[in-house]
Amino acid sequence: MRRLPTTLVLLAGLLLLSVLGPEVAAAHGLVGKQDLPIPRWLFTWAAAVVLVVSFVALAVLWPRPRLERQDADGTRVLSVPVVLEVLAGAVGVLLFVLAVYAGLAGTQTESANLAPTLVYVYFWVGIPVLSLVFGDVFRALNPWRAIARAASWVAGRVAGSGELPEPTAYPARLGQWPAAVVILAFTWVELVYGNGGDPSTLALLALAYAALQLVGMSLYGIEPWTRNADGFSVYFSLFATLSPLHWEGRTLRRRRPLVGATRIVAVPGTVALLAVMIGTTSFDGLSGGEVWTDLAPDLQQAFIDLGLSSGAALEVAFSIGMAAVVLLVAGLYRLGVVGMRSIGGGMDAEMLSRRFAHTLVPIALAYVIAHYFSLLAYNGQSIAYLASDPLGDGSDLFGTATATIDYGILTANAIWYVQVGALVLGHVAGLVLAHERALVLYRRARDATRSQYWMLAVMVGFTSLGLWLLSAQAS
Repeated sequence: MRRLPTTLVLLAGLLLLSVLGPEVAAAHGLVGKQDLPIPRWLFTWAAAVVLVVSFVALAVLWPRPRLERQDADGTRVLSVPVVLEVLAGAVGVLLFVLAVYAGLAGTQTESANLAPTLVYVYFWVGIPVLSLVFGDVFRALNPWRAIARAASWVAGRVAGSGELPEPTAYPARLGQWPAAVVILAFTWVELVYGNGGDPSTLALLALAYAALQLVGMSLYGIEPWTRNADGFSVYFSLFATLSPLHWEGRTLRRRRPLVGATRIVAVPGTVALLAVMIGTTSFDGLSGGEVWTDLAPDLQQAFIDLGLSSGAALEVAFSIGMAAVVLLVAGLYRLGVVGMRSIGGGMDAEMLSRRFAHTLVPIALAYVIAHYFSLLAYNGQSIAYLASDPLGDGSDLFGTATATIDYGILTANAIWYVQVGALVLGHVAGLVLAHERALVLYRRARDATRSQYWMLAVMVGFTSLGLWLLSAQAS
């Protein structure tokens, strides 16, 4: 009972921090969203308070690990024949070929060519949403994995059983650093590079990436390379760990949501990858707001004065901004880890950083949904006319070339609710995962709860950042 006042003071401080951050966000205004049915200040305060209430509820009502002791495999739902697995791979290859062909042979107008929409809307945003619902769907559709497996099967048949050389062992020290570099490079092309939306550029980059994957798989083996160095496979598979559905080979199993995330084994580069995932999405929101639009011209001018062209200077400025936000995210997480280390238990910061890395996965997905939901809802409709005219040459293969985007399908309020709801639920899920892991690592439940004061502060920081970015992007 003597510790109660200290605990209450700390929780009160965290509550104050949680509500101050969103209040700053609300001060920027929400253009087009002024008709929310409740006041904006109440909406943002309530969203942040949910985190603190969730923290208290976990401390009181969740005294023992529940998710980490669940069966990782879950209950069998169904099994699919090998022909469907092959068919899924063939569909992935077909879509890849279609995107490349459209990018190279079609019009170079971004909005009239199928390739940019396939890459930036359905691939980059759509697959994470599908992964949350249906598990790791990209594993089945992965075109370069399908090509490598087909080539391996043919080579095995030609050479005979046991004749193919064993692949080189994948270097453990590399871990998932290659995946982190891939995702950083892709988002750089999307957000920074001046020709990132050019269909032919996307097609050539896709071909280069596929070639790199095939070489890597041939050297280190298909599965080791896919698990570590194929940035998109790793990226999508992390989101799939949150799903209640889990694919084990050709068998679909059902398990509790979030259980898969507790089975993530962080290797070198995993934390960096998650920081890139959250940081680059955050920068996408920041780059559309007033703060960055005020800062970027001055930064660009500084590089113009050094002799760079206007376009190159702008790219350098945006590159610095994106790197700074990624480092900010990594630093915020590291701060929480260092704080947890002060609780004791003989655990160093590096070990804690890896053991709690999985708590960032739902936050990364929340940022994706919050920032790109409207893109998927609106621009995703363009597939109706792009499917009929993929090259932008006036074709009408399916009779839908004259279809248009219905921007009235969702109101501004509905989008705002989805965005804020995704942020809050994502951060609450992160708190749940952190609380679970703390109960496993610390002998006493009290120490586990104390360690999570720091993680709560991290979650509050990410929530405030997310709400501020949403407001700044709309202002």
